[in-house]
Parts: sequence; C-alpha cells; structure tokens
Amino acid sequence: MVEEQIVKGNLRWLANFSEISRDYQIGDVSFPIYALGGLQERGFFLSKIYSAMVTPKYKVHLFLYTTQGMTPKLLRKLIVSCKSKFGGDDWILLGLVQSQPFEKTAKDAILEITDRTVGVAAFSLVSKETLTSNNVLGKGLSKQLKLTEAKFEAFDVPNFLKSFTIVLGLGVLILVMIALSGFRAAIQPLTLLLLIGFSLIAGQRIYKSRYHTSLTMTSKGFRIKEGGKVTEDKWSHYGDVTLYITPNRETLLRLHSKEDTFDVPLSRVGVSRKEAFDAVQLLIKKKQEVTQ
Repeated sequence: MVEEQIVKGNLRWLANFSEISRDYQIGDVSFPIYALGGLQERGFFLSKIYSAMVTPKYKVHLFLYTTQGMTPKLLRKLIVSCKSKFGGDDWILLGLVQSQPFEKTAKDAILEITDRTVGVAAFSLVSKETLTSNNVLGKGLSKQLKLTEAKFEAFDVPNFLKSFTIVLGLGVLILVMIALSGFRAAIQPLTLLLLIGFSLIAGQRIYKSRYHTSLTMTSKGFRIKEGGKVTEDKWSHYGDVTLYITPNRETLLRLHSKEDTFDVPLSRVGVSRKEAFDAVQLLIKKKQEVTQ
C-alpha cells in the first residue's frame, strides 16, 4: 500500500521521492519500505530554478516499520538508528504499523516526540487508532500517508483512445457533411488541427466520466469506481479468489461467493496481480476465521 502511494506520487506534498528500497537494513533493524527524496521540484525549467533558489536542500527519508506492538524502547531505537545513519539536518519520516492496540507508554512516547527533524505516524490494525507525533512533520506525515486504505488507478490508454476516436469520428463526419453541402473550405489543415485538439479535450472528459477506473481497498472491503458507477462490497461476502485472464488479455481478480462471482479489474487500475492476489486471499481468509 505504502509503496504504491509513493510510486504514484501521492506523497509529493511531503517530498519528491526518487528511490524506493525494500527490506532496508540499518544495523540490526530491517525496514520493509524505505524511500529517499528531497524538497526540490522536478517539474518545468522555471519551477526547477525557483526551487533551487528558494527550497531548502534537505534530504527526506521515509521509513515503514511493522511490529506486533510498539514500545518506548523500540521507538527510541528506530529513531536513533535513522538519525545516526543520515545527516543531522535530514528529515526522518517514520510510519509505524502494529497488529496490537497501543499501550499507554507507547502512546505517550509517540505523542511526546518534539524533534523538528523527525515525524512519526503510527497505526494499529486492531483498534484502528492512529497516533501522530506532536510536531509539523508528524502531522504532515499522518495527513498524507494513508495507512487505512490503498487506492489504485491508472490511465487506461485503450479506453481513452476509444473516447478520442468517437469524438474525432463524429467531428470528421460533420465536416464532410458541411463540405458536401457546398462549403468545401470546411476541410482544411487548420480545421482538422482544431478538431484533433477538441477531440483530445472532449475525449478526456468522456474517458473520465465513463471509463476511468479506480480501486480502493481496506481491511473490510473494496470500492470500485468506473466513471460515475460505484460498486462497494465486503471481503466477508466471498470465500475464495482466483485470477482470470480475459480473451483480450485483461487481468481480473475473480471473487467467489456461494451465489455468484465478481470480477475486480486489475489491469485497468495498474495493480500487480501477484501482490493483489496474495493480499486479497489473506484478507478473505482472515474474514472467514473471524466469522467462524
């Protein structure tokens, strides 16, 4: 979930992350996800110049750490390990996920962090409670890092081309009809160029309103938005999951219930089929164990 957020640029308000590592080791501590970034803009030429002149050149280090239960001693060890590895002015952003509810000592340790270069956001999978260090970095990390849900979406080129072609085809047909009615100047390079530009804009709007697909997953269920159509359901309604490949080579995640099946589009939202399959299979299994 966190890796997808970084890759898709969802955390760009924290920093521009350029490198991501898995199982990053600092001493005897292993972080499942580590991302390196900075505050410098990577946009257009003028933005880069402005950023180089105004924006501080701090490095930003984002870590994700998972544990059964956080303790003040472990939290202190994580922070000291990160700060000793990097420069004193570097920013350390630490996302913590634990499977158990927070103990009072751990809560107090997180809330009392005042180091201006360290931000901590912690989440309990059982109690659904979120804790944030009482400083600017901690509040910013908690606001941007979504530990309760994962949202996936991608630009679907085939469906955009379909929308663009529909608009362009209708436009060409209208121009031909105008030309046949006697106004032959309707078809010329300038009008065709304007038509292509209009088709790109209109095609984008049609694509967004009818075809663009997003998938949001939480521990309880999922939400699929396809254009203006929204479908929501819970993992507890299903007993098994398989991968299904359509004749058009589109990958679907097929959820099986006692009554029927439901297909979740993976290719159109840019999700890794292996990781999605493993995650959903685990979620369904956990829901079955709870109901039993």
